[in-house]
Amino acid sequence: MSRIGKKAVVVPAGVTVTLDGQTVSVTGPKGQLAWTVAEEIEVKQEGGELTLSKRVDTTRAQAMWGLSRTLVANMVQGVTQGYEQTLELVGVGYRAAMKGSALSMQLGFSHDVNIPPPEGISFAVPKQTEVKISGIDKQVVGEIAARIRRIRPPEPYKGKGVRYQGETVRRKEGKKK
Repeated sequence: MSRIGKKAVVVPAGVTVTLDGQTVSVTGPKGQLAWTVAEEIEVKQEGGELTLSKRVDTTRAQAMWGLSRTLVANMVQGVTQGYEQTLELVGVGYRAAMKGSALSMQLGFSHDVNIPPPEGISFAVPKQTEVKISGIDKQVVGEIAARIRRIRPPEPYKGKGVRYQGETVRRKEGKKK
């Protein structure tokens, strides 16, 4: 039994959930998200809660049960509170700035790296060495943060690069004389 799948998703006040066959649409104060649940999973709305259950008892249904519940819960949290990921720029001369709505970063290359925000994502630069990515879709926020980090990942000798806030970089010892 999936311990995650058994839990009901609580729908807070101000959030509307619409079930259209296998498609779950969630509308809240920050926006709207929709996702199609796998055929093996049944979604029921009872009062202010959503419950998910398996229609068949297969290995795939077992796996999709907990996944579906988590994705629906993430949609509810996204339209109410939203998601935010913070990146740190570590290195001499590494800095970020906003150019309109796009993010412009100097990361030690001969050129600036400009990243336009995808739909539903916003960038903020509170400090020159800090970038905040926010949006309502958890998957998209994490994907954009990973793409930015992939441009200049932290290296193990000096620790320079783009890293997640709170990420620890395993340092290596340099060459000896």
